[in-house]
Amino acid sequence: ANAAMVDRKASAVMMICLINHMLLCNNCARPAKVFEERITLLRGATINSYIRGIMTPMTIRDATYADIPALMEIYRQAREIQLESGNLHQWAEGHPGEELVRKDISGGFCHVVERDGSPVGAFALIFGADPTYSHIEGGSWLDDTVPYATIHRLGSLKGAGGVARACFDWCASRCPNLRIDTHRDNSIMRHVITSWGFRYCGIIYLANGDERLAYQWLA
Repeated sequence: ANAAMVDRKASAVMMICLINHMLLCNNCARPAKVFEERITLLRGATINSYIRGIMTPMTIRDATYADIPALMEIYRQAREIQLESGNLHQWAEGHPGEELVRKDISGGFCHVVERDGSPVGAFALIFGADPTYSHIEGGSWLDDTVPYATIHRLGSLKGAGGVARACFDWCASRCPNLRIDTHRDNSIMRHVITSWGFRYCGIIYLANGDERLAYQWLA
């Protein structure tokens, strides 16, 4: 009886850990489905490999042109995640394309997130004023007087939980004033952004007129 009680308590703790991980994961496109899949792991030894996976530290490095095939696959899967979660318009028509990725690499903006030496995510960190942030509606920036860096094109492979947190932690260690924006329909990213510590500031507009929800973090 005691052994059974310990086992149930361990399972409950594991379930809480899994739920917390999902909420901080930037690619849980179908939370209910993912939760069901993760909980089934509690029934077998495969839970150990899953835990090892999410606990493995991630590393971040500058992207090179040799990373382009991996980067394009990351963004392809990220677009699928968006579509599956009901975010139909943010990265339509193959955005970000290879030309833009190459431009990010040449400018030193593109970074690769790796786990066990394999690329699982990517993002661009761009220092300096972003023209699309010069006007904001329905709110205001927390601070619009000091230099900042903007996080763009954050994406990950399916199942690569923790990429967003690794990205935000890394960027915060390099700049005390960060901004990021996302589509209104990107409920996953909106949750991850605010859970990490960004604060919603208002609505900005891209060069093509599309609106985005804008956030800022100050150290």
